[in-house]
Amino acid sequence: MIKAVRGTRDLLPPETALWNFVEAAVRDVFRAYNFQEIRTPIFEETALFARGVGEETDIVSKEMYTWEDGGGSADYDLLVAWLAKNSAEITPIQLPVPVTNQRTRLGPGAQVMWKGVWTLVRARYAATHADLLQLQYTGQAWQAMSSGAEIRLVMVTLKGTVSDTYALIAKRMGIEVDELDLPKFDSPQMLTLRPESTAGVVRAYIQHGLEKNGLNKLYYIGPQFRRERPQKGRYRQFYQIGAEVIGPASAGSESPARDAEVLEMLATLLDRLGIADWNLELNSVGTPADRAAFNEALRKALEPVKETMCADCQRRAVTNPLRVFDCKVPEDQPIIETLPRITQFLGEDSRKHFAAVQEILIKVGVRFSLNDRLVRGLDYYTRTAFEFTHGALGAQNAILGGGRYDGLSEALGGPAAPGIGFAIGEDRLVMSLKETAEGVLRKPDVYVAPMTAMNGEAAKLAHELRRHDVVVELGDENFRLKKSFEAATKAGARYILIVGENEVKADAFSLKNLATGEQVSVPRGELARWIQGK
Repeated sequence: MIKAVRGTRDLLPPETALWNFVEAAVRDVFRAYNFQEIRTPIFEETALFARGVGEETDIVSKEMYTWEDGGGSADYDLLVAWLAKNSAEITPIQLPVPVTNQRTRLGPGAQVMWKGVWTLVRARYAATHADLLQLQYTGQAWQAMSSGAEIRLVMVTLKGTVSDTYALIAKRMGIEVDELDLPKFDSPQMLTLRPESTAGVVRAYIQHGLEKNGLNKLYYIGPQFRRERPQKGRYRQFYQIGAEVIGPASAGSESPARDAEVLEMLATLLDRLGIADWNLELNSVGTPADRAAFNEALRKALEPVKETMCADCQRRAVTNPLRVFDCKVPEDQPIIETLPRITQFLGEDSRKHFAAVQEILIKVGVRFSLNDRLVRGLDYYTRTAFEFTHGALGAQNAILGGGRYDGLSEALGGPAAPGIGFAIGEDRLVMSLKETAEGVLRKPDVYVAPMTAMNGEAAKLAHELRRHDVVVELGDENFRLKKSFEAATKAGARYILIVGENEVKADAFSLKNLATGEQVSVPRGELARWIQGK
């Protein structure tokens, strides 16, 4: 039997009623704050996330679903070109891994003796940090199998696709990057299932010239995809509710009032959903200049101690030191407690902005706590960063998070457009609700039970009732009356309506309350009002 892929799931009734309840509340609350819906594609060019989210983030380096669209042999052509270029210095080799039957995220590869050293070569038309990690792991495994022999690692990629950050990471990992210039190379498109939606929304803002609208207040609801280990409330296909406020600074987009309004809207939403015991944690990650100074201080502080930390922290200490603060390993916490804090590096403008946000929140009665360990691991965040948590979710207790991204539009080639946004993990939000699916599910108001040869009349009556917003479950003339009552009870209907020959002739129908047992004859024109209790 074919089952849903690990890390995905089917949402079934009555649970879907709870999801609809959440999304209806979201739309109502967001409408009150003048947010409009935006719908972006479910996949985008990979470069959008590499540039927007950041090559060194866990999302881009380990968790994206990426594939090559069009062409099909681009990586293989690169490998063949590299082998031809270096043929004079290569001794007997293992043939390249054929593209047709052994495709991996690393692309095709070969094991060669190059310049007297065993070399593991992989070709990738537009390599990512994830490709470097996989090549490094493969090289380590190969070295272990060859009794510690010297192994050389080479990533072959297309000239012009390697950023300075990528080159630096590769150098630190001991991987040589060889960029080939192939003038006749017809490069395919690298596509990625969206792991988050902010980058896509900002791409749409730039592409459609939305700066002409002034301040844009946009929201979205939809699936995202990340290749991560499934756990409670976390799936490889998961759902997010998010919003972005973005526009030119002249429209007020960088004002602390926008930050406070977004946070107040979120507090209103959680209260509307009955999630009363939430906690809002606030921090400021400063301007890019503040953050750069902080990152450098973190790297220096981590250098002498990183080898004693978990494997993830050792990697983060090199690639993205801010993410060290996300570590949940108990043994690492004493070290993390001694690390510098971003508040020590905030400039005067950042301090004033953060103070103004707090002042407005106090005025509108939104409770919060300050957490100088709270950072957002995506590269685009600046200034205000926040997270809402809830105790019902256990150790991984975040319901939603977000912050400012004042430089993201420019990083993607657009105009200056300060912005602030957030994403709610809808899967985890639903887990936090006190409401149950049964509690919000609207069950049938009435079960229409046709007697013999009455299917047509019953369908006509059901059609009339539904036009009055009455929820109708329609039975079948082949059911005995007893079976119709059983079906009505199982469906949870409040009433059962009998449609027989006598009722049709009289144009009045027997309506029975299944809870009280009361039965009355109601004229056709009054049925909807009677059922609705009006």
